Order: sequence, then structure tokens, then C-alpha cells
Amino acid sequence: MEKFFKLKENGTTVKTEIIAGLTTFMTMAYIIALNPNLLTGFGANGGQGLWNGIFLATCIASAIGMFVMAFVANKPFAMAPGMGLNSFFAFVITQIVSITGVSYTASFQAGLCIILIEGIIFIILSVLNIRDKIVNAIPLGVRLGIGPAIGLMLMNIGLGSNAGIYSSANGFSAPFYVMRDFFGALTASFAKGNMAEGYGPMVLTVATMFIGLFVIIALAHKGFKGAVILGMLVASIIYWIGQAVFFKTNPFAALATASWVPPFKDMAENTLFKFNFKDFVNIGWFTIITLVITFCIIDMFDTIGTLVGTAAKANMLDSEGNMPQMKEALLADAVGTVAGACTGTSTVTTFVESASGVEAGGRTGLTALTTGIVFLLCMFISPIAAIIPSAATSSALIYVGILMLNGLKKIDFDDITQTAPVFIMLLAMPVSGSIGHGIGLALITYTVIKIFTGKSKDVSVLTYILSAIFLVKFFLAV
Repeated sequence: MEKFFKLKENGTTVKTEIIAGLTTFMTMAYIIALNPNLLTGFGANGGQGLWNGIFLATCIASAIGMFVMAFVANKPFAMAPGMGLNSFFAFVITQIVSITGVSYTASFQAGLCIILIEGIIFIILSVLNIRDKIVNAIPLGVRLGIGPAIGLMLMNIGLGSNAGIYSSANGFSAPFYVMRDFFGALTASFAKGNMAEGYGPMVLTVATMFIGLFVIIALAHKGFKGAVILGMLVASIIYWIGQAVFFKTNPFAALATASWVPPFKDMAENTLFKFNFKDFVNIGWFTIITLVITFCIIDMFDTIGTLVGTAAKANMLDSEGNMPQMKEALLADAVGTVAGACTGTSTVTTFVESASGVEAGGRTGLTALTTGIVFLLCMFISPIAAIIPSAATSSALIYVGILMLNGLKKIDFDDITQTAPVFIMLLAMPVSGSIGHGIGLALITYTVIKIFTGKSKDVSVLTYILSAIFLVKFFLAV
């Protein structure tokens, strides 16, 4: 372990790396069930067979990407099918259904061809160092602001829908946002009178989330290495007790009836190497090219933003704001995407929740390896991952988000050409829910300001190109 992952050189230990890997897993375990839910309309499209195939693909493709990240790049970053990209992919599948007239499953298999092409393109770009050059083309000020922007995005996720989802049957319609619906316009008296059974779970969720957050902060202040994962455990226990005591429900009831046998047969029949090229070409070449470019842009800048932002938190950037072995990390992301296409899921990308593992002390590929192994185990123990309350995950995401704001101190606030793009990004990233869109708006802002302040020569040619691409995407793309 020491020789391969260079633990001492990176100031870490096997114990710390494993704890970091488990912490990362706990903050992103939701994707295992949520991804197949989103890609099948919560089971409404494609049947149970497709849902099962995507479920296994999520575990396997994520693990493959993380293993490459561990052994090739030796970085602590975790991967899984990207949020936002999977929702967009689901929308694309419904469009393919309407264009071709074939079933949802057949359209899904046609859509996998898009993901395969995107992944192959990214492998080529990574090997040729083109993606690395794109990273370096992002202005230093914008690069320094990516971490804090991601921090706000994590806090938005933690204080937003991740903290708890309630069905209309309980008098509350998802998603539920803590700062808007609990501390905002929704008063306690109104909630009690209009939410029926939903108010109690909402109170338990909010209380659990903040207790978990305070425990993490207290432990971290004392220098406890496993503060995040222990805080999540405390939050989980409190939530489970609350369910049992106040709502008379057994939080572990699902374990008794859950299936512990991986549905490999469903995967083989529905998603594993099931590329439907026949219906894929019937989409039309213009649509195909547009979709591939769109997926490439979103994935590329989501990954770049996550890698740069999280690496900054781990002090992995050099004096010029560049991350060593960026090429290998980007290659891992590309391989993960191809693995996702082959097994049956949407674009696999580096997860922003990797920041939680970095905060727990993860500095090498052993963190990514640990998270990848647990993802594989989830094919057999998925019911256990499913009982981790989202409120506990929120505690960790909010804490890590707060810490990532620390990167703002590196920005020169006296230079408006640097601060304006950063603050546009700080607002755009959590509001849009897209790291790529936040970076795109920052690049456009940076370029326009430099031109109008007579400093157009400060902008590199590649930055001009990237800004133009985002302008086309935002205002002209169909």
C-alpha cells in the first residue's frame, strides 16, 4: 500500500484513506438507487428489468472509473453517473421514443450509443492532452473560485432537496428545501395545518441534519480525523430513533424483505453491451451531433470544475493553480463513461461529494479504491445503503461546503476583472445546479470584461474559443 499509493509522501495513512473512502461513499450512496429511478421515471418506464440493469451498471461503472482513478492517477476522487446529466439523458430518451416510435428500453439502448461516442471522444482528448490544455486555459481567478462555488453548491444540495423528500400523500410535494420551506415563507402554524403527516418528518429531518452538522463541527474542531463519518453515524442513529419513537415505524423493515441477490440476468438482457445502433441512426445526424456536443461540454466542465475545486481543498494545486496528473484523472473519468455506456448508464463523471472524503483526510488513490470497492459490494448489500437517511448525508455536505468557501481568500478582491466572474459563478453554480454552466458564465463574464476594459490581450485564444462555445450553447443551441 505504502509503496504503490505513496501514503507517507502525501501525509496520510491506510486508516485515514479507508475512512475517507467510506465517508465519500456515504455522501454519494444515494446515487445507487436514484440513478435508475431517474433513468426509468422511478420504474414507470422500461419495467423492473431495465431498472435492475441500470442499478447494477451504476455500481459497476462507478467502481471501474474509481479503480482507474486509484491506480492510474492516484487521486482520491470518486465517480458515478452524474446528476443533471442523468436527468438530461432521461429527457433525451423520451425524445428518442417520440422520434423513432420504439419502446423506452429500445430507445434507452439507442441513447447509450451517444454516451459511448462521448466517452471515446474524451479518451482521445485525454490521451492527446487536449482536455488538460482546456483546464489550463481557464483563467487563474476563475479556477480559484471554482472550489468556493462548488462549496455553495454542496450547501445548496444539503439544505435543499437532499435533506428530505416527502410525497403528496403526506401533504407535501417534493422537493423540500430547508431554508425556503422550513425557515422561510412556510410558517410552523401554516405547516401544521396544511401538511398533515408531512410536518413531523420535516421537523425530524431538519433537526437531524443540524445535530449531525454540529457533531461534525465539534469533532473536527477537536482534530478528530473521522469527524464527518462519525457525525453522519450519529445523525443516522438519531433519525432512526425518531422514526421508531415518534412515528412508530421500523427504519430497518425494508431489510427483511429486500433482495440480496444481484439481478445479473436483467442486466444481461437489458443493458450490458446493448447498443441499439439501428434506432440510433434514425434519430438524425444533426440531432446526434448536437447531443454528443452537448453531453461533451456539460461533462467536460463538470469534471474539470470538480477536479480543480476539490484538488484546491486538498492543497493539490501548484502555484499556478494546476493539478499534477490532471491528464490521468481526466482519463479515469473518460474510461468511467465508456464503462457506463457498456454496462448501461448515463455519463459517469467525477462527483462533487469527493470533497467530503478529502476533508476526512483522503489524499491518494486508496480513498477512491475504497469507495469503488464499497460500490461493488452494494450490488449485494444495497438494502443497507438505502437505509442511510438523506438528512445525515446533508450534514456532511453542508460542512464540506462551508470549508470550501475558504478558497475565497486566495482571490484578489481589489481586481474587479477577477472578482466579477467569480461572484457570477458563485451564484450561477448552485442556482443552475451545474458546475459546467457556472464555469461557462464565469468565462463569458471574464472575456467580456477584459475586452471592455481594454485588456483583451490578457485573454488566451482558447479562452475566447471556450467563451464562444458557451455563448452558442446558452443562446443558440436547440
